[in-house]
Amino acid sequence: MTTIACMGWGSLIWDPRELPIQRTWFEDGPFIPVEFVRKSMDGRITLVLEPTATPVRSLWAVMDATEVGAARTVLSKRENIKKENEQKDIGSWSFGQPSPNLILGLPEWAESRGVHHVVWTALLPKFNEFRTPTQVEVVEYLSGLTGAKRDNAERYIRFAPKQIDTAYRRYIEAALQWTASDSAT
Repeated sequence: MTTIACMGWGSLIWDPRELPIQRTWFEDGPFIPVEFVRKSMDGRITLVLEPTATPVRSLWAVMDATEVGAARTVLSKRENIKKENEQKDIGSWSFGQPSPNLILGLPEWAESRGVHHVVWTALLPKFNEFRTPTQVEVVEYLSGLTGAKRDNAERYIRFAPKQIDTAYRRYIEAALQWTASDSAT
């Protein structure tokens, strides 16, 4: 039987929606460099892969999929990624391939868990064009949000898994008091 895993570090964990995963998210995923450096279409600052970030341990779940292409497609749908952007915005790895640049040790991690394929969201930093914002820019931006936009942005940061302990998260927590929450309810 082929095992396909989905790696996550943000809202996939507490809001998987229609993403077909089995039971639960495991907290012992491979180390990845992620940071709160993408301004999403709805105004949140979200976690994405950022090459200069200090790696943190990701989470992962087994998917109810038997083919890596189908797993990529359902993850793309959950992430609202257009079909034409799926190839660049959804990452994947299969047994026998070398480790991706930003996920060192992925083959060894996967082999130790019986995983044959891995998929993940591969969006890039984006803030006023395609660049990585500074911590100060992120806090200034978040401070200026109001109403539902602010509520959604705060919720995303608070509900990101506690193990995703990044420099930007610590800066946001200190400046805005948006500390991690145990539950997304």
